[in-house]
Formats: sequence, structure tokens, C-alpha cells
Amino acid sequence: MRLSWTTKYLLLAALVLGLAVIYFPLLVVLLNSFNADTTFGWPPSSFTLEWWGRAAENEGALNALGTSVQAGLAATAIALVLGTMAAFALQKYRFFGRNQVSLLIILPIALPGIVTGIALNNAFRTILGIDLGLFTAIVAHATFCIVVVFNNVVARLRRMGGNLEEASMDLGADGLTTFRLVTFPMLRSALLAGGLLAFALSFDEIIVTTFTLGTGLETLPIWILNNLFRPNQAPIVNVVAAVLILASTVPVYLAQRLSGDTTSGGRL
Repeated sequence: MRLSWTTKYLLLAALVLGLAVIYFPLLVVLLNSFNADTTFGWPPSSFTLEWWGRAAENEGALNALGTSVQAGLAATAIALVLGTMAAFALQKYRFFGRNQVSLLIILPIALPGIVTGIALNNAFRTILGIDLGLFTAIVAHATFCIVVVFNNVVARLRRMGGNLEEASMDLGADGLTTFRLVTFPMLRSALLAGGLLAFALSFDEIIVTTFTLGTGLETLPIWILNNLFRPNQAPIVNVVAAVLILASTVPVYLAQRLSGDTTSGGRL
């Protein structure tokens, strides 16, 4: 398909405009975290690291960061185990209802967050009688983190095929040895990519967390929301938001690089 130069320029302009709409506000947040003006006049007249120092000493922000990291790591660990097991079960075996089970695994990430949050809140408090806290938030995060791990592992298993595993078994290796020496090394990058994406997804989550995290606890996104309109906290909020942007971008970038490694067979 050949495009005229006019069409190409229009498409390029649309691309640049779209990227600007997405990323320029993020750039403003990053710059405002160094803005010496407490009213955040634009463009910044001078820059300072004072707000970063205050943020590093802010007890509320640090506690929220710790909660986010704990929830993210725990949800990622659960997702890696359950997502990988589900991927192997659905990719390696054929059984009645296989497609329906796959749909049920993927569905949580497609549902509106508020629906998932309300459903889990009711399930924890009304049906199971569990008080809301960090544990319930971790379980809630794991429900959608499983999806990204599952998708990464299934995609890698499809690319791998079964020839190498069959050759290993033909040479006398049992199932555990084949998994340890053949399957797992080829899955490592997919697992790492899925884990990074799951952690980033959990770290950023706010809607489901609002309905499943107990009182007195805050994750970093909830702390930002609660302090966003407090004038004395605005500079620190910008710093925390900048940290959140960087903490989300790095795992996603690494996951994208690892997921795109199709020629090396998943080797790190």
C-alpha cells in the first residue's frame, strides 16, 4: 500500500499529537517535582531538590510505599505460581471446557475495576467474614496479575513447541529433569517479563485497592489521591507521582524487551 506524502505527513502529525497528549502531562509532573515555586508557575523559574528531600522524610509516603511494595511483591509471587500452572494446564492438555476456563482466567483484567472491587469487598466481608487489610488487597491484586503472567507463559509455550521436551524425554530424562534443564530455562524471560508487568500493574492499582484495603492502610496511589488537593502536600505529591511514573515505566520497559526476545529462545 502506497501513501502520498501528504497522507504520510498527516499520519506523522497525528502520531506526534497523540504522543504529546499522553506524555507531556507526565513530563510536567516530573519537572514540577523539581520546581522551586510552590505555586508551580509555568515555566519553572528555578529548580530545587528540596521537595525530594522532604518526600524522603515523609512518614505517610514512606509507609504507603512500603505497603505498595509488599502488596506488589506478594501478588506477583501468587500470580507467577498460579498463572504458570494455569498456562501449562491449558497449553499442554486438551479437555472439555478448555476455552471456557481460559476465558475465566483472562476475564478479571477485562472487567471494570469498580465491579471487581465491589464483588471482592462483598465476598471478603459478607461471605467469607474476613476483615479487610493487606491480605485481602494482595488476593484482589493477584486476581488480575495472574492474567499477565498467564498470557506471557502461554505465548512462550506456543513458540517453544514440544520438540525439545520430547527429545529430552527420549534421551531418558524424567519430567522434573526436563522441566529443570529444558523447559524452565526457555521460560525464564517470559516469567520475568510477566512478573515485572504484574508488579507494575499491582503497584499502580487504585480502584480495586480502595474497596479491598483495610482502614488505616494506604498504598502509594491512594496516598497521592488523598493528598492531591492539600496545598502543603502538593510539592511532595509531585515527587511521589514522579517516583510512581519511574517505578511503573522501568518494569514495563524491561518486560517489553524480554517479551520481544523471540530469537534467543527466552535466554537471558
